[in-house]
Amino acid sequence: MGVYGMSHLYQNVSMTLGITIDDAVVETYCNEGVVVLRGVLSIDEIESLRQGIDAVLAHPSPRAKVASQSDDPGFFLEDFCTWRDHAEFDTFIRNTALVPIAAQLMQSRTVRLYHDHVLVKEAGTRQRTPWHQDQPYYDVEGFQNVSFWIPVDPVPIESSLESVAGTHRGPWLMPRTFRDQQAKWFPEGSLAELPDIEADRSAHAIRAWDLERGDVIAFHMLTVHGAAGSAHRRRVFSLRLLGDDMVHAPRHWLCSPDFRAVIPEEDDQRRAGETLDGEWFPLLLG
Repeated sequence: MGVYGMSHLYQNVSMTLGITIDDAVVETYCNEGVVVLRGVLSIDEIESLRQGIDAVLAHPSPRAKVASQSDDPGFFLEDFCTWRDHAEFDTFIRNTALVPIAAQLMQSRTVRLYHDHVLVKEAGTRQRTPWHQDQPYYDVEGFQNVSFWIPVDPVPIESSLESVAGTHRGPWLMPRTFRDQQAKWFPEGSLAELPDIEADRSAHAIRAWDLERGDVIAFHMLTVHGAAGSAHRRRVFSLRLLGDDMVHAPRHWLCSPDFRAVIPEEDDQRRAGETLDGEWFPLLLG
């Protein structure tokens, strides 16, 4: 499986950092929409991301959301589009070997940043991240994409990201609010409903792994995924990247993240059906 001329660049990075991503991993990603990448990041990189996450926790952005209920014994915080505010994230995004790895997984000549996503479940959090696809909540269309789920703490399998293999091939499933299941994005009945995976987990090809620092899960934006609460502190930096065929798809509703509240109107260079451009969506490779 080729990567449109990217293989030589990937091999150079691999030799430097001791990373091995072979064709079998790419094939698994293409077939299942999710793979685990063992030891692809250095402890120094993970420590830098940890410092950035802790800075976000100390001073969340206006886009931050508390995703846990008030009676939850733990605490679940999400924040979005923080890379411009934290040098640790900016440096990581522009230098990480995950960028050429993304090109290989997506089979794309180009790699562009869509957004970052910080997810922190403090010890004892019982709030589950419900099963869902990401792309229906977004304002992009296309197929060449990848999200990297990067924990800075060891994660046991019972608290890890879970994904349903093969669901990246579609269909798009109805996005609903996590707490009260409202259809605030697409009109009721316009998309298929998410199956009740928890009712019969054995009927679904669920993939999950325990993770050490330096391990990363890569998944497609249409892959159905979710996660349980966490008995231990679980800090994650997630990176959403776009490939050649991904274009802006304007919505009439608030997306997640809501870029209309992020980017000043005079700086917004997004155009319907076109590749995202401008300083909020830097080209990282290509």
